[in-house]
Amino acid sequence: MSTYSIKDLEQLSGIKAHTLRIWEQRYNLLSPKRTDTNIRFYDDDDLKLILNVALLNENGYKISKIAKMSMEEMREEVYSLTKRTITHEDQIYALTISMVEMDEERFDKILSTNILKIGFEQTMIYIIYPFLAKIGILWQTGAINPSHEHFISNLVRQKLIVAIDGQMYRDSGKKWLLFLPEGELHEIGLLFAAYIIKSKGHKVIYLGQSTPNDDLLSVYNIHKPDFLLTIVTTSPSSEYVQDYVEALCDRFQKSQILLTGFQVLNQDLKIPENAKVFKHIRQIKELLEDLETVGENK
Repeated sequence: MSTYSIKDLEQLSGIKAHTLRIWEQRYNLLSPKRTDTNIRFYDDDDLKLILNVALLNENGYKISKIAKMSMEEMREEVYSLTKRTITHEDQIYALTISMVEMDEERFDKILSTNILKIGFEQTMIYIIYPFLAKIGILWQTGAINPSHEHFISNLVRQKLIVAIDGQMYRDSGKKWLLFLPEGELHEIGLLFAAYIIKSKGHKVIYLGQSTPNDDLLSVYNIHKPDFLLTIVTTSPSSEYVQDYVEALCDRFQKSQILLTGFQVLNQDLKIPENAKVFKHIRQIKELLEDLETVGENK
């Protein structure tokens, strides 16, 4: 079982520590434990409780009313609320609760409801991406543990794979080779790029995580893709990423290479002429729209 400080609860819920202490004293809302050295801490049940409380309070429920609810009543109110509203922040909050509770069924229902309401692409851009960014920060600060991140990543990955399989290739489409560098495992962004590209009728050759350089060259020689797309989040590290980009562009001079990821965006790299850095998935969509326009004008 994980333990949390009141600052962790503040980060996860958005409720100020001062307010949490007042609610604790006035409504007996939380029951902090103490270490052998008398330091207060909270457990998973406290976190689940305060996340539900925060979402209900944000949507107009008075704290005095919330404090009288059982945990099950709170959960049902939260679920009912997320079915009624399409506020992105509320949906992100609800996904956070599902993550902490490791509730796969609830997480899937929230995702499916949003996909029906606003579509798969909009759900990814406005709900899943901000949610993943949020849990990434929480994981780095130790507010959540790696098991939470793996749990969520696998569920999102499953959704993406199903969505990609439903897209069709057009004969007029370009060839795109998508891969992650050796040692790179953060795949969600690459999968979403594959979905966007394939949804526009282009052919996607997907190599996925940690692609060895020799394998990349072998596949390239077979398919001769028009575009290569990769995301550099952690590997190669900052001291080697410039060399990696230059070697990649030199090896595949006849293709347009698209680059993004933390290691690319957070450095002042010298980008070769056959490469382009993109900061957001919208720029990939713009490129795809330009390709469609060129095709129509031929």
